[in-house]
Amino acid sequence: MSTTGNQEITDIKQEATDIEQTKTEVVQENPDKLKDINAVLAFLYKEFSVCFKEKDGIKPLKVGIFKDIAQRIEGNDNVSKTQIRQALRKYTSHWRYLEAVSKVEFRIDLDGNDCEKVEQEHIDHAAKALEESRAKFAKRKKQQRPRTDATKKSFKPGSRNKSADKGTKPVVAKPKNENAPRRSGKIVALTAEQIKLNAKVKVKLGQTLVNGTITEINKDDIHVVIVTGMLVKTKAESLYTI
Repeated sequence: MSTTGNQEITDIKQEATDIEQTKTEVVQENPDKLKDINAVLAFLYKEFSVCFKEKDGIKPLKVGIFKDIAQRIEGNDNVSKTQIRQALRKYTSHWRYLEAVSKVEFRIDLDGNDCEKVEQEHIDHAAKALEESRAKFAKRKKQQRPRTDATKKSFKPGSRNKSADKGTKPVVAKPKNENAPRRSGKIVALTAEQIKLNAKVKVKLGQTLVNGTITEINKDDIHVVIVTGMLVKTKAESLYTI
């Protein structure tokens, strides 16, 4: 084989080696990156300890605090902005935080300084969200509760309805009033004309619709301050009328 042929084979082998090394470097690029939301919350508790509290001392956060966090962590490859948004959503939906919105008069910034006063609309929403969350928790707990012996006996196989034996007429459910008003439950998407600054809207977060106010419109991106005080960036198709 010619010298040129041998050199080509050597070059091909070296190129393959370089590709494998590159793949390894990509995989090992950042082994310290945070893996789940609880780890991101722990990062916030440590990095901004005067603002984020795990238990005692929780206060409502400044409106738009996400932007402040994004600026402070610029260049930090261990956590992404998406993870920060998810962690903020979990933090602001916790029972302790919702209680703080109702009890603490002012919001705070990352340095623990008082900012704007908590609006009544946000207080009302926090109280409602807290009530609904506790009701769901109680319902789940009740469903998971094991049946008592008395309950088990009432469902013994082969048991007969004594009232039926005595000839008692079964109770027939009364038909519902068909003339009563019905709630359609239908939500209506905003039209292009309705998407404007300071408009009151509902924004879809996961499977939930939350009241908010449009504060900024930047081409396809729309910034909405929801009633918990958190600023979210969304698209027009996620906005609905109140």
